[in-house]
Amino acid sequence: MTIQEKFDKLGIDNAPGQEALQKSQKLELRGEKIPGAPVDFSHGDVDAHIPTPGSFEVFSAGVAEGAAQAYTPYRGRRTILEHVASSLSAFTGAKIDPAENVILTPGTQGALFLAMGANIMPGDKVAIVEPDYFANRKMVEFFGGELVPIAMNYETVKTGAGLDLEALERAFEDGAKLFLFSNPNNPVGCIYSYEETAAIAALAKRYGATLIVDELYSRQVYPGTPYTHLCALKEIPENLITISGPSKTESLSGYRLGVAFGTAEIIDRMEKLQAIMALRCSGYNQAVLKTWFAEPEGFMAARVAAHQEIRDAILAKLAGVPGVSARPTEGGSYLFITLPELDVSLHQFIRILRELAAVTVTPGTEFGPQFLHQFRINFSQDKEKAVAAIERFLIVLERYRKH
Repeated sequence: MTIQEKFDKLGIDNAPGQEALQKSQKLELRGEKIPGAPVDFSHGDVDAHIPTPGSFEVFSAGVAEGAAQAYTPYRGRRTILEHVASSLSAFTGAKIDPAENVILTPGTQGALFLAMGANIMPGDKVAIVEPDYFANRKMVEFFGGELVPIAMNYETVKTGAGLDLEALERAFEDGAKLFLFSNPNNPVGCIYSYEETAAIAALAKRYGATLIVDELYSRQVYPGTPYTHLCALKEIPENLITISGPSKTESLSGYRLGVAFGTAEIIDRMEKLQAIMALRCSGYNQAVLKTWFAEPEGFMAARVAAHQEIRDAILAKLAGVPGVSARPTEGGSYLFITLPELDVSLHQFIRILRELAAVTVTPGTEFGPQFLHQFRINFSQDKEKAVAAIERFLIVLERYRKH
């Protein structure tokens, strides 16, 4: 593989916030453009949902403090690490030592990169879920790992994620050294049941595998669905990293704040990698972590309720449309929408949708090559604009439905 081929696999045209239209290919536009406010469902709208109250003031105070906040140790400032460790210990039920088990990173994306870089050697077999976060497979390939996809049969189960646990055990038997998954899942929004979570932990422990669990949306769980933090189970593998951060649910994405905690030896390797990659999580931005888990009373409950209302309004629009389906989100802000047969390819339809309706979505193929009839939306948007955008999508859909 050439260096160019390696980076070609990291294609970013369909990543959140990217809008490469591949204009060299002519689109077959049917009908007039549909008026309406542009909506970019590829990521959440931080203008629609205010950040944690006081976050900017804490950031400003950090800037005013100067060097002590700007140039922290590579893992993060001690007082902030202590707050984060204490908060996460109370939230998850796991015992977290701020001096040994935590590192602050440039966003949860940075935490994923460090965690995978600290665990993957060229040729290592790495199990990932399909569908799951689009960057997972790209990072595995970048570090030279061998992908072992594990199906998540989310459409066939009423509770849990529907992970193929037998396939996961076969992957461990065949030498997979690492398993990575998000809970709640991105893009489907389903939550792993206690039984699934315990089974994953037990299998990893039995085969000596490492687990990386992305829990970014674990604070945004909708009523009626229990959530299990794997790190708090009685039986966990020796090597475990959990990733979280105050970006999505708290609308603090712009600060690029991530947290990883777990096995001390892995955190140590992640620190060494961060030292040559970014030095540290942005010093001034670290100060904003003081507001994490310290929001005003009722803030998080109101935030979850607001997103549930948007989710339900969108699902109501999709209900009953022939060939269209989406499993109701149990946690997070995503819907993975299945489409009927179309007269054009998925990628053409997504470009057409943007041209005719000013609606941007992420193709299902970002989450696994087999998802040719799905796309993902992040419904953390202004409710009225989001619902109107779904209405425009349905109009365009009918123009391109295969009859």
